[in-house]
Amino acid sequence: MTVAIDVQGVSKRFRLYHQKYTSLKERVVHGGHVPFEEFWALEDVSAEITAGQTVGILGRNGSGKSTLLKCIAGILQPTGGQVVVRGQLAAMLELGAGFQPELSGRDNIYLNGSLLGLSTKEIDRRFDEIVAFAELEQFIDNQVKYYSSGMYVRLGFSVAVSVEPDVLLVDEVLAVGDERFQQKCMDRIQQFQRDGRTIVVVSHSPDLMRDICDTVLVLDRGRKVTMAPAGEAIRIFRERLIESGFAAAPAAPADEAEQVGGAAPVEITTRRRVVELLSASASYARQDERNYIETGEPIDFRVDFDVSTPVSGVQFKITLLNERGGIVFSSTSSGAVSGMPLDVGRGCATFIFDSMVLLDGRFSVTVEARDPGGVVLDILDPGCDFEVMNPGRAVGIVGLPMRVEVLPPGSGELPRAAATAR
Repeated sequence: MTVAIDVQGVSKRFRLYHQKYTSLKERVVHGGHVPFEEFWALEDVSAEITAGQTVGILGRNGSGKSTLLKCIAGILQPTGGQVVVRGQLAAMLELGAGFQPELSGRDNIYLNGSLLGLSTKEIDRRFDEIVAFAELEQFIDNQVKYYSSGMYVRLGFSVAVSVEPDVLLVDEVLAVGDERFQQKCMDRIQQFQRDGRTIVVVSHSPDLMRDICDTVLVLDRGRKVTMAPAGEAIRIFRERLIESGFAAAPAAPADEAEQVGGAAPVEITTRRRVVELLSASASYARQDERNYIETGEPIDFRVDFDVSTPVSGVQFKITLLNERGGIVFSSTSSGAVSGMPLDVGRGCATFIFDSMVLLDGRFSVTVEARDPGGVVLDILDPGCDFEVMNPGRAVGIVGLPMRVEVLPPGSGELPRAAATAR
């Protein structure tokens, strides 16, 4: 397949200045030299992205995600290595960048569109669509400085997606506007996917990555950790995220240290956790007779855990995923269970589904333990899996309880209750 983006051993160095000499005297005294510290935002990162792929870049704050995206976009030049992009590229890195507050929304569409490479005729042809998508018909001739922040980013997104590139770069801009507008943004991204465009997305949301990405590149402190299918990459990212909260062990010898994506050895971290999830299992009737449940039957998921330090307010979260890694259900424990103090020792949490309404398919289960602030303490991904067989004729994702009442012609007025299907 054609390689749309080829990242070859890219490194990027910045200078961090801790002092600034402002006066002429200071500059003369120090000979014009301003002390600085070198900071490597990226170190020897390589990746191949084929045409039509949707690839996510995932990592903690400061891991080099946006720096890599800017190197791909050509905004930053790598200190080492090179990036080759084949096809027309559009970057949505900062919505509304280049907007002039004194100009109207109309004028800014033409200004921003030209910066993105559109000709005046192309903007003329797409103008009504841009305004309609941003939902700014009444305000398009007002100065942008009077726009709310939501109006501002809606217009920026609308102009950006009006370009029809071969390669689209998206940096943390899929959460703009209200929930309804966010869905419009996602619909447009999915349309790009159906059109076979190459998309690279940077986000802090693993669930978003799992939902829209084929492959995810995980970065940690400027180094490539892995580039793998979304589910596997997210599992590795979360493991790194959990381990980062614990003390690092002394550096191991080179032959024992962990190798990350061909990079230099990195420190091995200890895995002593406040709450450690040990195993997850599914339990249902007739488990000895068959390896599946039927739609509507009950099923329980048990999670065994170990507590090393007394804690309170731990939440246990369960997520059910389909075979493509898409989320079909996700929920945390609630009420008294969430606030229950846990002493040192082993325990278990059980998620009880009185009626599993999913239809045919094989599903996996991911379990997390979180503190009251939402910080992940540990995760099992995957924890276990189960299979559902639908004995009925319904198709789709879930089997919803329903009854139908039909009133024959001539039998009188249709009762309100009879018109409701449950």
